[in-house]
Amino acid sequence: MLNLPYLPVPFRTSKPLALSNAVKQYICSKYDQHPDMFSSDLATIDQLRTSAITVQEPHISGVQKLAQYAAHLQWISGKFPIDIGADFTWSPSLGYNTSTPITQNNLQFERANILFNLGALYANLANQSPRTDAAGLKTACNYYMAAAGTFKYIESVVLPELRSAPPEDMDAVTLACLEQLMLAQAQECFWLKAVKDGNKDSLIARLAASIADYYDQAAEFGTNADAITSEWVHHMGAKHSHFAAAAQYRASEDCLNRSKYGEQVARLKEALSTVNDAVRQHGRYLNATVKDDLLGLKEKVMDVLKGAEKDNDIIYLETVPPTSALPRIQRASMVKSTIPTEIQNGSNFISDSGPFGPPLFTKLVPFAVSIATSIYTERRDRLINETIIGELATLTAQLHDLLQSLNLPGSLHALEKPLGLPPAIIAHADDVRQQGGINKLYSAIADIEKLKSNDTAIFRDAAAILQAEAAEDEQLRLRHGTARWTRPSSAEAAKTLKDKVAEYENILRSADESDKLVRRKLETCEGLLRLLGGGLGAIEEFVPNSVRATLTPKVDREVAKLRQFLNEVSRLESRRRKMIEEIRGKAKEDDITPSILLETSRLERANPPQPLSPTSFEPLISSRLETLYTPLQTLLTSEAASQSTLITQLRDANTSFLASRRVDTSLRQREEALQKLENAYAKYRELGGNLETGRKFYNDLAKLLQRFVDECAGFVGGRRREAGVIEVDITASMHNLRINEQERQQERQHELFQQQQQQRSPPPQAHSPQFHPSPQKQQRPPQTPTTPAPTTPQTPRTPAPATPVQVQQPQQAQQQQPRIPQPGLWHGDASTPIRFAPPPPK
Repeated sequence: MLNLPYLPVPFRTSKPLALSNAVKQYICSKYDQHPDMFSSDLATIDQLRTSAITVQEPHISGVQKLAQYAAHLQWISGKFPIDIGADFTWSPSLGYNTSTPITQNNLQFERANILFNLGALYANLANQSPRTDAAGLKTACNYYMAAAGTFKYIESVVLPELRSAPPEDMDAVTLACLEQLMLAQAQECFWLKAVKDGNKDSLIARLAASIADYYDQAAEFGTNADAITSEWVHHMGAKHSHFAAAAQYRASEDCLNRSKYGEQVARLKEALSTVNDAVRQHGRYLNATVKDDLLGLKEKVMDVLKGAEKDNDIIYLETVPPTSALPRIQRASMVKSTIPTEIQNGSNFISDSGPFGPPLFTKLVPFAVSIATSIYTERRDRLINETIIGELATLTAQLHDLLQSLNLPGSLHALEKPLGLPPAIIAHADDVRQQGGINKLYSAIADIEKLKSNDTAIFRDAAAILQAEAAEDEQLRLRHGTARWTRPSSAEAAKTLKDKVAEYENILRSADESDKLVRRKLETCEGLLRLLGGGLGAIEEFVPNSVRATLTPKVDREVAKLRQFLNEVSRLESRRRKMIEEIRGKAKEDDITPSILLETSRLERANPPQPLSPTSFEPLISSRLETLYTPLQTLLTSEAASQSTLITQLRDANTSFLASRRVDTSLRQREEALQKLENAYAKYRELGGNLETGRKFYNDLAKLLQRFVDECAGFVGGRRREAGVIEVDITASMHNLRINEQERQQERQHELFQQQQQQRSPPPQAHSPQFHPSPQKQQRPPQTPTTPAPTTPQTPRTPAPATPVQVQQPQQAQQQQPRIPQPGLWHGDASTPIRFAPPPPK
């Protein structure tokens, strides 16, 4: 640590990285736009990063470089995901592990590091600002408050968006420590100006007491932060004690001015005790400047205390109250955490004529638009596959079940072609062989099992994330108690997510049952499918020949009638296949992107500061689905009515056909064999459709589950950051509680002391100037000794200002004249503003 009275905040360092490569790769994989369209923007983002990470010295030009890059990072976060694919590597600047770099694929992690360096830059600019005049003090004060605001912004705004655990030296406790440290050093600027201007001791005491409070808070947070070294903690502890003692010293001077000599001695004793404690606890850990300041204050207090005790013992004879009975010094805090405009509203600085330059990737579709487009596509495909195509497949399956129950078309094939194989059977066998036969079905089942295992693993990851968070929350609740740990439990906060867990669990269970049903279907017809996938010779051996029957005219008519309805069944299936292809073709050509882009422009004009999210496009998505695809559902009603009529006609025609023919044993055997092959082929087609549906289902489910995992991770990250903030608040409240308890105890002891003094005081008696019945009096004039003594009367002391103000000439307390206000000086209490010089140039 440098030999300075102020703590410098070191800069975090980063390795060079071509962020443009990750952006370019993401555009190629996720967008329909070519990355060459954005070559200028890609070069700019790399140049901005290079300029920002090279800011390692306190120069005002670094503010523009860091703030500009941070603003553009915030801007592109609306167009790219947080895990864009760039591994940002940063080395910590605080703590004991500064040599171990941290790498995260996280845009917000990059932004947090840049903003941290901006806060460090403000702090170091303040440290190097001169303290010799009002302008320099104001510049330093403003920089410190900007640094405090920057660290506060990181803690309250950036960390909740991080979605991962922050680095050790950027967690909530460390940032809170830095914020309080900056406020303490900013308050010092006000104190120093008040001292230089020769303001009243009472006001200087109040300013010093506030400095001590800020340093105390900083030390408290620093003790609980792993990244704050013991050297820093000792520095902040020593500064707390220094200004606590300085406040008592200035309050003692005010007591002297108000002729409260006993209280003056008590406050000087408290100041000396505080300084001695600081030297004993922190002295050997401090740099020379801070230690010399502390020892200088000690020497000053000792010297003044020696004279004050002597005066009081000989002249004033006032009772010295205990420290606990002293009135608390009121505070005069003049500082606050000021978030710089370029950080809080960085997007306002981005424009064609703005100081941060034009916005990048304006022609690229925003990331929220991409997600909304994906949501629309998923919902559209689900609507088509489940509500329209799925219902058509159900109707067709019902028709196939009817044909199987009627032994059609096997009975008709057996009668029309008693010898050899019917052409339909030969066509079925060729189709099965060309598609890969039963091996293709088993291969598809194996693929589906892999997809299902992957989906199950993703689902378990999501459930485990929520379970881990619930366990962490319960541990924190047990550690701090339900009275302090008042945030909603995990069961309440994650109710929506846990409902989704149950929903996905049911979906996976139902899907597994469907998979088992498909396997059972395959097992029941495996032999026949192997037969169809083999050679025609094996099929001919399986199908027996029958005796050619003589067909009567009546049988011919019934056969023709039944054949007509079977042909109608074939035409119906063909029409449905064509209908399904047209629906899928229509869905493939359905591009909602132009409509979403128009809606994006409208929303951005209506709510400029509001970031877009996929839910912003929900009204558009719902309206479009209803307009384009609801009319298709009327086709289902028409198809169901047509099929019902055809089924009735088919049943009647089959009944007439069976009544008109003669059936012998050979014909019945051939009919059964042919029907088994027909049924097996129908099952093959059905199983192929089932497996294709299953493959698509698990692929789509994987996307939903991965998105759900990200949602759970984001929730848990937010809860962990919230827990960190709550723990900081609990630590601060416990600290304040101890302070308040000490203050109440001091007030009680002060009241008790006053009561004891009143009880000891004798009633007033008439007396002459030559007779003094009471040996002690309050605020006795210094010219008149209160008791006879062999010594000569002592000349009373006047308050001596603390360094750096020059010692004033002695005056009689009762002759002290009020100071005449001068231009440029600050007089009065904390409500009177300090008059500073104009603000420093940006």
